[in-house]
Amino acid sequence: MTGQTIRRLILGAITLVVIALLGTSLLGSLGEPQITDRLELYQTDLLLHATELGEGSEDGNTAADRADTYKALLGNDPLGEALKQYQKVRQSAATNLKQFETRLQQFKPDPAPVTATPLPNRSKRITEPQQQLKTAIQQQRDLINQLDLRMGILQAQQDKTAAALTTWTELVNRLGDRPEVQPLSATAKVLNGMWSDPPRLLPDAEPLIQKNLEGWFRYKSLSRLYELQQRSDVLTTLKAAEQEVAQQTLIKLALVGTLPAIGGIAGLILLVVLGIRAFRSRAVAPENLTWDVPWSWEMILQVLIVGFFFMGQIVIPLVVGASGISFAAFGIRARAAYTLTYYLLMASSGLAVLYFSIRSFFPLPEGWFRPTGKRSWLIWGVGGYFVALPLMLVISILNQQIWQGQGGSNPLLQIVLEEGDPIALSLFFFTAAIAAPVFEEIFFRGFLLPSLTRYMPVSGAIGLSALIFATAHLSLSEVLPLTVLGSVLGFVYTRSRGLLAPMLLHSLWNSVTMLGLFLLGSGVK
Repeated sequence: MTGQTIRRLILGAITLVVIALLGTSLLGSLGEPQITDRLELYQTDLLLHATELGEGSEDGNTAADRADTYKALLGNDPLGEALKQYQKVRQSAATNLKQFETRLQQFKPDPAPVTATPLPNRSKRITEPQQQLKTAIQQQRDLINQLDLRMGILQAQQDKTAAALTTWTELVNRLGDRPEVQPLSATAKVLNGMWSDPPRLLPDAEPLIQKNLEGWFRYKSLSRLYELQQRSDVLTTLKAAEQEVAQQTLIKLALVGTLPAIGGIAGLILLVVLGIRAFRSRAVAPENLTWDVPWSWEMILQVLIVGFFFMGQIVIPLVVGASGISFAAFGIRARAAYTLTYYLLMASSGLAVLYFSIRSFFPLPEGWFRPTGKRSWLIWGVGGYFVALPLMLVISILNQQIWQGQGGSNPLLQIVLEEGDPIALSLFFFTAAIAAPVFEEIFFRGFLLPSLTRYMPVSGAIGLSALIFATAHLSLSEVLPLTVLGSVLGFVYTRSRGLLAPMLLHSLWNSVTMLGLFLLGSGVK
């Protein structure tokens, strides 16, 4: 066999391995929960804080005017809507829990060898998928317990005291006296006692509430406790602090909700303008958007499969795994540093494969890998971001209806939402807002999209490169929205003819997403 034949056989074998692993990863994400429900809960918690703004501090007319303003912002029944949201997330968590438990039961332990005498300290071998399922099951159980604790407070605040007492009693009965859940069970008992008739104040009520409840739920529980203890001075201080939090919450709600809405309106206007221009340009000679591609499909496949998937998803994880270091055991800063290091290694290996694959074609034809192009990269990058906003909003709503909270999410999003360490967040931010846009735009827009124009129209190259870009994120629920985002990135690149424009768009998208998650997470502590 010739050298070319051998290379093709090796490339074919690697491609089959990559396809099998990609399929396994995508199917594995099918049973994983999305972050969407948690995001909605965090926003709900912010709204609950806002319901306390101006409580009892104005005269009748001022209070009435303010009440009308809050009703427009928060709705007619914010507590009722919050309870519905919590019940929705609990139902989703219960469904996830049942699915995970069913999948775990499908794993059969290896049969133990028959011995004349029992072997001491024998333990069942737990495979990696089994351990992941066990972890997922425990996470869903913890989530359900936390939701029940909070739902009882929401019920009590709506004068549904009997329902609240039932919720907390069932939680206590379910948790039992196991040491790992004793603080949560004790907190449920404290809440049950405070809202009973007559009320019962249990020991360590205040420290338990402070430790195991957050945000508005902690405030309402402490308010109830101080009222029962007749500590009016502490209660006054608590309410004043909550007023400050409520005012800050309005600003965060505006940043998280209002500003994207304004950006979405601007994006719709830009979409209309672009549509009109596209319609009018039909009568004009079409713009030449293709590239002079000097390599064949084999080179495209080699760079894509070996450079991105094989090196990034197989080789580097194997090397890291062989080191024997489990970064999950370290703190959040170590995990953030590991995430950045891992991504830089993946990017470096992918770009190295790209360079050594195409260097025989140097000097490349005009237009390849240009930072700036024919048009302003700043205008096209920012404009592309605004155009992506309304498109992604519509697609996200549709996507949520399709997957119903399943299909997985980027684990980085959950970490950013829940962690508050500034150094760790800075490292995560650099990974998502700098490292990822630079590498992925060079790879998917700089190389893959132009290469595909040798075999298909530009529109087809934009769509196919966007689909591969979305699939590379290994979450089924993200394929549709990321394909749309990748298409916008591809459109911006083909029109601007420079990589800085899609890099800016990509960086803006990730940066605003990270900022929104941080604001949501910081608002409920």
